[in-house]
Amino acid sequence: MKLLPALQRSRRQSLTKHGTRSYNQLKGRGMTRQPDRQLLGYLAACNPHVSNLTLALREVVLEEAPDAVESIVKGYAVAIGFSFTGKPLKDGFCHIVTYQTHVNLGFNRGALLSDPNGVLAGTGRLIRHITIRNQNELEHPAVRRYLQAAIQQVVGPSTKPRQDRSAKTPARRRRREKSR
Repeated sequence: MKLLPALQRSRRQSLTKHGTRSYNQLKGRGMTRQPDRQLLGYLAACNPHVSNLTLALREVVLEEAPDAVESIVKGYAVAIGFSFTGKPLKDGFCHIVTYQTHVNLGFNRGALLSDPNGVLAGTGRLIRHITIRNQNELEHPAVRRYLQAAIQQVVGPSTKPRQDRSAKTPARRRRREKSR
């Protein structure tokens, strides 16, 4: 996949200027999935250091949840929501938000996560986040631990599969079939 010329330049500049991994370095180490062109276009307008952090953090999330579905939104910031159903607001487990000077890794049910060291920031009813300003913070082992815990909240412990309840089989008929 070819990068936009502006994004290619920004990647080269940020590697030397900020010491973060460039997109090309990530690509060379076997990315799990190529970033969407729309995402690359949005990130081209951002600070190169922050766009590199965003792509590197995206890679970490996808390493922990390779089957996750990404939903990209651009408002006052570029946001990537992750879920397993394609419904990031209802079923999402985390999100990445790109700001001018940093990237937040947010957890949709972060207030329910165990946080003994007080790493998670935020005071909302459910959402908590970790602010990432450089590569060292991104590589901290706690980032992956929180990600794994957030994924477990959505996936849950393995349980026996529920019986399929399609709309074609009325509840009354299912009850009769069970009693036989």
